[in-house]
Amino acid sequence: MSNRPLPLASRLFVILQHILPQHTLSRLMYALARVRWGPLKDLLIGQLVRRYHIDLSEAAEPNPRAYDDFNAFFTRALRPGARPLDADPRAVVSPVDGLISQIGSITSDQPIQAKGEDFTIAQLLGGDEARARAFAGGRFATIYLAPSDYHRIHMPVAGALEWMGHIQGRLFSVNATTTRLVPGLLARNERVVCQFETAAGRMTMVLVGAIFVGGIETVWSGEVTPRRMQTGATHDADHPIRLERGAEMGRFNLGSTVILLFEPSRIDWDARLVPGCKIQLGQRLGTIGKSTDPIPET
Repeated sequence: MSNRPLPLASRLFVILQHILPQHTLSRLMYALARVRWGPLKDLLIGQLVRRYHIDLSEAAEPNPRAYDDFNAFFTRALRPGARPLDADPRAVVSPVDGLISQIGSITSDQPIQAKGEDFTIAQLLGGDEARARAFAGGRFATIYLAPSDYHRIHMPVAGALEWMGHIQGRLFSVNATTTRLVPGLLARNERVVCQFETAAGRMTMVLVGAIFVGGIETVWSGEVTPRRMQTGATHDADHPIRLERGAEMGRFNLGSTVILLFEPSRIDWDARLVPGCKIQLGQRLGTIGKSTDPIPET
């Protein structure tokens, strides 16, 4: 990435984010996105479709006026077959449509040391050193969702939920400018952490909030933010949760970023994937183990 100074307007944009009441603005956006008055919600949806050239032929409901509110459209389902999963049962598939901003190996406990993103696994996981140690030397990928993308989140591999928690934080915009000027942004923003036991060992999915992201939810607990779960909240052990590869696990009510973490010596990323690559749900991110190994049961 270029080290050239950013324009003054970009710097002012980031300074403004430090000053603005991020959570208050996001709660207002949360309410606006759920207004059901036809003229307003149709206007908002229409502007989104036109600005981001959204392909409505992929949607289960292609008529934008059929949605009850803006959020229903933003989290719309896809038609069957729109995102086929990689046929290889060993494939680790992308959990979302988005842009790969970083992908690689975790050196010690530093997952990302580029583009202003410099933080430890422990910081990302809310200071939990014990959980972070499991991923030292492992693999990570960071995928950014744009407003034009599909905003449901799916399982990269089959897994059983071990733990989830809500980590409170800021709500900076997640883009190249803010990421460059706000050190460790992804470990400072509000986020939901979900850890699964899988055929590739422990896998953690970190769902990172951003300004105007008025809600993050999972399929087993419903809305997590802005309901404000306590950090370290767990699922109900009497009702174990297992999700198959490709199954929906959550949603961004407005968009942001997903970070995947895998333990060492469990998976290899596809060598063709580099920062800046577009990827869709179901496409191969990597592969579990060696081709001659049996796939372990979770």
